[in-house]
Formats: sequence, C-alpha cells, structure tokens
Amino acid sequence: MLVEVGNRRGSSDRAGRKIVVCFVFVYFLAEMVMKIVAMGVRDYLKNNWHKFDFFILCGEILDFLLEACGSHIEICFALSPMRLFGRVYEMRMLVTMLLGILPMLGNVLILYVLIIYIFGIVGVQLWAGDLRYRCFLEEDILVLYNRSLSPYYVSMPGERVPFICSLDKSGMRHCWDIPPYREGGNTCLLAASQQDTPGDLAPGTNVSGCVNWNAYYSVCRSLGENPNMGCINFDDIGYAWIAIFQAVTLEGWTEIMYYVMDSHSYWSFIYFIILTIIGSFIIMNTCAVVIATHYSEAKAADTAEPLSGTVSLKKLWKTLRSWPVQLYNSLRFRWNPSYSWSSGTPLMAPCWSPFQRRLEELVTGDIFSRVIMVAIFINILTMAVEHHNQPQVMTTTLQICNILFTALFFLEMMLKMIALRWAYFQDWRNIFDFAIVIISLWELGANSDSRLSVIRAFRALRFGRLMHFLPYLHRQLLVLKRTLEEAAMLCWLLLFGIFLLSIVGMHLFGCKIQSSDEDFNGKSFDVIDKRKNFDTLLWSMVTVFQILTLEDWNYVLYNAMVSTSAWAALYFVIIIILGKNVVLNILVGIVVESFQNQPEDPLQCPGSGSATLNPNVPGGTDRGPSNSESNSGQIKSVQVEEAGVKQTDQDHGSVSWMRKVQRWVQDREDWSFYLLSPQNRFRQFCKNLVSHKNFEVAILICVIINCITIAWERPAIQPGSLERRILDRSSNFFSAVFLVEMLLKVTVLGLVFGKESYCRSLWNIMAGFLVVTSGVDIAILLVTPGKSSSLGILNILRVLRTLRPLRMVERTPKLRLAVEALLRSVKPMGNIVIICGIFFFFYSILGVQLFKGKFYHCVGGNVTTITNKSDCLSANYSWVRKEYNFDDLIQRGATEGTPRSTSSAPPAARDLRPGWGLYKLHRPDSVSTCDTFLRGESSGFCWQHLVLALCR
Repeated sequence: MLVEVGNRRGSSDRAGRKIVVCFVFVYFLAEMVMKIVAMGVRDYLKNNWHKFDFFILCGEILDFLLEACGSHIEICFALSPMRLFGRVYEMRMLVTMLLGILPMLGNVLILYVLIIYIFGIVGVQLWAGDLRYRCFLEEDILVLYNRSLSPYYVSMPGERVPFICSLDKSGMRHCWDIPPYREGGNTCLLAASQQDTPGDLAPGTNVSGCVNWNAYYSVCRSLGENPNMGCINFDDIGYAWIAIFQAVTLEGWTEIMYYVMDSHSYWSFIYFIILTIIGSFIIMNTCAVVIATHYSEAKAADTAEPLSGTVSLKKLWKTLRSWPVQLYNSLRFRWNPSYSWSSGTPLMAPCWSPFQRRLEELVTGDIFSRVIMVAIFINILTMAVEHHNQPQVMTTTLQICNILFTALFFLEMMLKMIALRWAYFQDWRNIFDFAIVIISLWELGANSDSRLSVIRAFRALRFGRLMHFLPYLHRQLLVLKRTLEEAAMLCWLLLFGIFLLSIVGMHLFGCKIQSSDEDFNGKSFDVIDKRKNFDTLLWSMVTVFQILTLEDWNYVLYNAMVSTSAWAALYFVIIIILGKNVVLNILVGIVVESFQNQPEDPLQCPGSGSATLNPNVPGGTDRGPSNSESNSGQIKSVQVEEAGVKQTDQDHGSVSWMRKVQRWVQDREDWSFYLLSPQNRFRQFCKNLVSHKNFEVAILICVIINCITIAWERPAIQPGSLERRILDRSSNFFSAVFLVEMLLKVTVLGLVFGKESYCRSLWNIMAGFLVVTSGVDIAILLVTPGKSSSLGILNILRVLRTLRPLRMVERTPKLRLAVEALLRSVKPMGNIVIICGIFFFFYSILGVQLFKGKFYHCVGGNVTTITNKSDCLSANYSWVRKEYNFDDLIQRGATEGTPRSTSSAPPAARDLRPGWGLYKLHRPDSVSTCDTFLRGESSGFCWQHLVLALCR
C-alpha cells in the first residue's frame, strides 16, 4: 500500500518499486499455493474471499503480461490494497453487509438511472446545440476598421461565465443586452462611424469618447463552444447525463439552469426544479433510508466470531490498552514502599487519613468545582480576545494570565492527586486534565521562537474541561463517543476507499491535468483549480475527499475531461455514488441509531420527578399512578365535605361573596363566555355551522385564494392603480372572513376557560393572532390615512400576513402531523446546536492560535519569485491580507463558517463566499506577516481542515 506514496511527476525509482511489487506478488502467490495444497482446489474456491484473492492475483499476472507487451496499465496498484478487505475481520463483515444491501439498493439505483435517462432525452430534445450560441461581430466590422477584436463576445477570459444569446424572444439574454465596451476604465458610447481611423475622432465628436465596439456583436450564431470548456451541454445523451448528474448532486446546477434560461426560455427553470425534487430530494433520500435501515438490520443480526485467517482490530486494541494498565498496576506496588503487604493498607494511614479525607472532601465539593469552572471560563475568554497585531501591553497581560491559570490548574491537579492518589488516573477526565496541564507546562518551558511554540494551540483544549461541569452536554458527548466507536471501522473503510480511489486517480489523471496558467489545447484553465490534481498521493486524496463532499467537484471534472476524455466522468460518478450515496449514508444511519438508543435522562424518569401539590387535598402530593386510587378517594371525601358545607351554608344563610362567585364559575365552566349554555340555541346554531363540511371547504378556499393574492404582491404595483385597490379590498375581505370564523369558533368553544376552549389549540392561537394583527393594520390605516409615520408598523403587520398560508397546514392532517413532529424536534435539536456551537467556538480559538497573521500574500504583476514581505515591497507590489483570515475570533468565525456549506455559489458571488475547497487551498499557501511559502509547500495544513469538513 505504501508503494504509491511517491510523487507521480517524473518517478525515477521505478526499479525499487518494481522489486517491492514482485516481492508482494510472490508472497501472496505462495500463500495461495499453500492453501490450495492444504485444502484442495474445490474447497479453496468455496470461500468467496479466496476467490477474491485469486481474482487479485490474476489481475497482477495480467499486469505483468501487459507490461511485457509494452503496455503500462499497472492494474496491481489498484487491486493489491483490496486484500485488506479479507484480512481484517471487522472490514470483512462490513463489506459483507454492504454487499447484502446491494439487491435493495440496486432497485433504487435502477430507478435513479431511469430518471436521469428520461430527463436526458427531454434535455436533448429541447436544448441540443442551444448552449453554443454566441454574439458574433458583423461581417464588415473587421474589414472596415482595423481592430483586434474577438470574433464573438467574451464576457470574461476563459469563458467561465459565457455570454449565451438566444435567437428567439423567449430567451432571457440577447445580443442587445451586451454591456458597453470599456477602455481605460471609461465606458465607451461612440459609434464606429464617428471615428475615421483608429485613434482619430471625426470632427464634432467628444474628444474624451471612445467607440462602443460591443454594440457590433449583434449576430447570434451557434458557432461557439459549450460552457465550461465544452463539458456542459445537451448536444447528445452522454453529455446530457453528465449535466443532469451534476444537477442532481446540487453542485453548480444553477449555472446550468441559467445557461438554458438565457438561450431557450425563462420557463426552463421548471425542468430543473422537477429534476431537483425527484432526483435529489426523493431518490437520494430514499437511497439513504434503504441503506441505513438494511445496514442496521444486518448489524443487529451479526453475532459471528472472528474467522480464522483474519485479525480483529477491536481485540487487538483491547490488548494494546491492557498493557499500560498492567504496567501501571506493577509500578503502583513497586513504587509504594509504605504499603503493608500483610494487612493490605498503607503504614502511614493513621496519621495521613484525616488530612487526606478532608482534602478529598475539598476537591470533590461544589465550591471547588465552581471555582475551577469560573477559572476555565475566564481562561477561555483570555484566549478568545487574542488577535493579530494586538498591543504589547495586551500580549504581556495575556501571557501573565496564562502563567497564573497554568499554576492554578497545576495546583488543582496536585491536590486531586494527593487526595485521590492512584484513583486519580482511573477517571479519563482526570487523565485529560493531566495531559492539558503537562502540555501547558511544556509550552511555558519551551522557547517562544522554537518550533515547540506550536503547542500553544493545545491551550484551546482547556475548553473541553467545561464539559465536566455540564452534565447534559457531557452525556451528549458520550453518545457521540459511542457513535464514533460504532463508526470507527466504517471510517477506516472510507479512508481506505479514498486511498484506493486516489491511487486509481493517480494512474488515470496523474500529471495529465494542466497545472499552469497557460492554455491547454486552446482551452483556458482556471487558476483556482490548479492544485486539484492527482499528481501526488496527498493531493490525490485531498481531491477525492473534496469530491466526496461535493464541493466544486464539477470543476475537477471539467479539467479532467478536457485533459483526457469525456469518459473521465465515470470515475467521478463512481466516487460520488459509492462514497457519498452509500458509505456516508451508512455513517448517517449509525449516528441516528446511536441517538435513538441513548439512555433517558434519569431526572425525567416517571418515578424520579419532583412531587407536585394537589390543589384539592391540603398538603397532598401526586407521586405517580400508584396513588391514583387514594387520591380519588380523597377527592370524593372532599366533595362530600363540600356538599355538607353547601347545605350548612344554605341552612344558615352565611355563604360569603367569594364562595358564590366560585360556585357560579364552577357551574358555568362549560358555558361560552359564562353567558351561553351548551343548550343555547344560538350556540347550537354556531356549532352546527362550524362543524359543517361546507364551512370548512369555504374557509379552505378562502385561505387558498388569500395565499394567491399574497403571492401576487410585488413592489412594482403603483399605489393608486386598479391592481393595488383589488389587492387591498381582497385583503380586507379575507380579514373579515377570518374574523367571522374566529368569532364563531369562540362562541362554540369558549375563549380561554373550558376543556376544549379556543385557546387550548396552538393553531387557533396562531389564527387568532393573525386576525388581530390584520384588524390592527386596518384600524391604523383608517385612523391615520396617508401618514408616513405609521409606515414602519404597517410593514411589520403586513409581513405577518405571510403566515396565513400556514392555515393550509392546519386543515391538512398529514401536513399538520409533519409540522407538529418538526416542532417537537426543535428542543432536542437545540441541544445539538449547542454542541455544534461549542465545537465551532473551540475550533475558532484553535485556528486563531495556529494561523493568526499567516494569511498575507503579495499582489502585483509577476509574484512567482516573491518569498517575503521585503521582496514584495521592493518590487512596488502590495503586501495585503486575504479577506478570509484567522487574525481574530470574529474573522475566524466568518472563515470557518464557509466549510459548513457544501454547495458552491454562483460565479458572481464567488468573491463574496468562496467554497471550502477554495478556502482550503489558501491554507497551504498561508504566509506569516513577513515571510511566505511557495505554493503548496505547507500542504500539511490541509488535514486540519479536512477534519473539520468531516466532523460537520
């Protein structure tokens, strides 16, 4: 597996590599021969894994034969690492379960291919050749005027954003939409006829003017190149599949949609909306559910023991973990001379135990824990305020604070070790604190100018100590820990898959993807993507991981297709389907299963809740279902006593006024507004009206029409126009209809009091709130007509009208169930958001500690030879800081927010929000304030960002 670690650029060590390959081949060939001799050919081939090993050996033999014939395909480098599948027990079982999923997954994939095929045929029929249309110059322009102009209009060099025109008026972009020509930063407005010769203006014209040559690109022809170096088009079914697959992955699909809308019709967006909903939202999520469900079932049914000829990594890890424990136990007794072997207790226990007991009470008490928690919190704040170019006084103060906090945590560690002795190391949290203290002491003793200063970043690990004092978050982290344990082998399989696909990519595209700023076969490459290559194992693995995250994978595809052939798309499709849609979906299923099976909070268990006072029983408590009978008996006895009190009060005529009011309220509890009894004719009429089926249908129709009128609103409507008056009158009408509906329901159900009152339902509360806000809106318009002072509050009230479509959800049972489930998930999701925020904050502090002041670069002409700030300034260039940097916590938060998104922005927005792949490539070029690195020399920084992208 280590043979391919070398660079593919000019590999000079082919002889040594050949020796290693031959040795590995002979070793496994001898193994196969010995197994066949021992087991026989028939028994050997009964095992599928033996067949797999035999297949790999046949591939290697074929590779040797092809090499002897002069062909260097090197199949062995792609097949040899796959032997690991059958050698590791956990990986073998995982691959077996994945193969068991394939039958069910195959049905989904067949449907997936069928949908792509159908949409591909539709795309070819509609838009074949449409993306080639460009605006060409008039035929006589180059003849009459000696100008060096492009034959067709190019908006940007390299045509990353091509100007595609439309022959029909239905298209959104035409040749007359080309912006004016610019020369020297000025907009040109003159016609060519106003210029006699190049550079000489005709008499009477403005001297400061220039010719708008773009106005002569007026002929729309289908003679240009397809967008993205010819890779995106619908000219045939093959390229249509590539474009549709890219749209399904939701990466760059808007660019393709805009191209088609420009050349064909505005309504072409319907095609892409339907494709996105069916292909991405439905089919891909169905694939995820099938994979996660069947993987969980297969894992639950797996109870087999490790087979012979395999190695269990879990058992190996347990064995390795037991060695430090055994060493610790042996040293514990060897280094404790005060220990009495006869009695089993320390000899100094009588005089030491009281002090140790009090010290243990101190370090395990709440006061000590709160003091340490406050110290950790303040220490985190001191790390958060650290930034680049901070004053020297602030730097000195922060260094003193670091020394004080390090001393405090060292004192805490020593007190706990004295109080708990060897039991201190039995808790992993204490081991974590111990490691942080040792690293902090190491940092204080290291020279600030040495390479050991990088360990300052480990101070950010103190942030993790806060988890000790937050029980619920600590429990969630334990769930995440169990999830990582369950997904460990899957992550290894994913890593191995990345390694394998990287090797394949190196042999397919190594040294073939253009990596310079020059044109390749007349097609310009984007310099942003120049390091997305397969030339080395490192960058090949980084590129494959980027493809798995779907971040700018389409630009890697374009460069690979132009450098090799259109068949290169198959490599990328395999990576996305196997890696993203299969393996990563299993990882999601493991995470969901772990959180579903997490233990309940003991504070929320039925028998552990706090007692609640029973209002009907003085001093009584409700302690659970077991007390229901006794509580009911008490209630009955109290009711009997109340009845006796009533009789006594009636007999003696001494009933108080409060007792009368209470009795009157209790007797009219089911009355609407305490005025209308359930038998009231008007209330019965309202009840029959509200419960009638036609009433619900009428209200639903009003809600739908109101949604249409709300969607029809737009700023372009003139205040006094007929359209504005119709919309205003319809808004008032629907407000009146919903007010009548609310009044009828309140009359039937009651407003607040009662078991089924109007305000018992959150949906009714929302509807009533919208009715009240609409009424306030109308009242303000009536009271203050035409006054601008009330415009602000009117805008707020009118914005609330956009919530009226939610009433459709109330009247649709399935939608209502989905929304209620979503609302119930808000609370548990909030806890996960807190954990994500904590992780985000921790990673931000870590980034500031590692990369502050390192995102500077030289801006100028030829900067390839610039290596530091002084060279840049001496060449009259500018030494500037990148927009996304790590100089302070706020900048770090804005920078680290980029990897949270895996979709690329449109071309016009790339300068505002670069994708994480582009941002990742800045890190290997990160430079200090005064020095710089050559491009890609510090490639080790990539791994930090890959960890973040995987954890999100």
